[in-house]
This record gives sequence, structure tokens and C-alpha cells, in this order.
Amino acid sequence: MSQQSIAFQSRPLVPLAHDYPHGASEPWHHHTCAQLIHTLSGVVRVETEYGSWIVPPSRGVWLPAFTRHALQITGQVAARTLFIDPLARADLPASCQVVQISPLLRELIVTALSLPASYAAGSRSERVIELILDEIRGLDVLPFALPTPESPRLQALCAQIRQAPGESWTLQRASALVNVSGRTLARYFMRETGLQFSDWVRRARLAIALTRLAQGDTVLRVALELGYESPSAFSAMFRRLLGVAPTDYFPPSESGPPR
Repeated sequence: MSQQSIAFQSRPLVPLAHDYPHGASEPWHHHTCAQLIHTLSGVVRVETEYGSWIVPPSRGVWLPAFTRHALQITGQVAARTLFIDPLARADLPASCQVVQISPLLRELIVTALSLPASYAAGSRSERVIELILDEIRGLDVLPFALPTPESPRLQALCAQIRQAPGESWTLQRASALVNVSGRTLARYFMRETGLQFSDWVRRARLAIALTRLAQGDTVLRVALELGYESPSAFSAMFRRLLGVAPTDYFPPSESGPPR
């Protein structure tokens, strides 16, 4: 997924299947085309200049053309990527976002991998590609973005939170660390990240939880590391944000790449 240019020839998108071992990474790079990375297993962390995005199994991340990014792999990741001509549709997403991959889009991506490089107008291959582009326009955005603040003081605060996520990160404590009032910190945080301080902390903990669970850590260990009083309290947060319990999100069948 690190190539800089893609040969589109006569089609508006190019699919690619690539599997990564645990601990793999890709250095900072960009593409002249847009990119949709769909993970079938494992967790991908996408770093950009504007923040980080955690991509859990069966989800995807959309990266507009020319977005500089780096990848960090946790677990055995099976990735299916679409490189898309930015002119293929006038209303493709304009910002980075983690998205829900519908069962229909998943099957369309699999089908696209077997299509010929060129095809006739009106053919089945063209209809598959056009339907993929239509589906991309309606992707549901998921709350996995962790925006990076602009100011150095808030960046340093966020780094502290990510290094010690299990500590009690109240607005009062955080504001004392950056030497401003709680109201001022709340206003700055909303202005620079688009999130309330407590929501940012919750997302940071969720990102760490997804990575730890993908590595095979138990729910109990993850819950205690993140400062929750019990596994049930952690599971309640997880279910509220993702709709399922942690044990359902990383079943044994997702411990490795699909066959």
C-alpha cells in the first residue's frame, strides 16, 4: 500500500489484497489517488498530520488523495485496499475517516480483485466498479478518529494521557497541568479537536483497548490497564461505543487472516 502512483488505465479504481504480520509498519507516504483500506482481521493504526485513526476488523479507513500517512499493524492483518481516481466521483469524502463496511461493499471489493484490468462499457465488470463507487459515497462514519490539537501545550497533554491512560484524567487535573482554568481548557480542546475533553480521553482509551485486544490481551487486563473498576464497567463502555461486547468484537476466528 505504499506505492506513490497507481496505473488506472481504463478503470477508475484499482483493488489490492495484502496481508501484514503483527508488528509490521509502513513509513510516511502519500498517494496521488484516494484510498480505502478495508481490514478483515487485526487492527491498523493510521497516523496523519491531523490525528490518528484506529481501524478495527471488518471496518475501513478512507484517505483522500495526497494525504500523508503511516501505518502500524497489530495482530495478523488481512487488508483489502481500493486505490481510487479522485475524479471518479465529484462527491467522494473529502476528509480522513473510519467507516463502516457494509456486507454488500465487502463482497464487491472481493469481486473487484478478480476483475480484468480493462473491460467493455456496459459490462458486468463496469457495473461492479460503478456500484462500488456509489457505495463509497454513502459510507457511515465511525467515532474512531483521535484528532491532534494544534497547540504544543495541548499536544503535550494528549501525549501524557496516551502514555498513562489508566490514570484519572479529569478536566480539573488536566487544566492544572497546562496552567489554565477548566473552562478555558474545555474551550481550547473543543476548538482544536472538535471534541469535548472527556470524549477525547474516552476515544484515546478505546484506541488503546482495540490494540491490546487485537494482541490477545484479556478483557480483565485491558480494563485494569485503562483504569476501569471492573471488566463489566469497561465492557459497558465498549458496548456503548461499538454496539457489541469486547468478547464479541474479537472472536477466536479473527485471531488470524482469513483463508
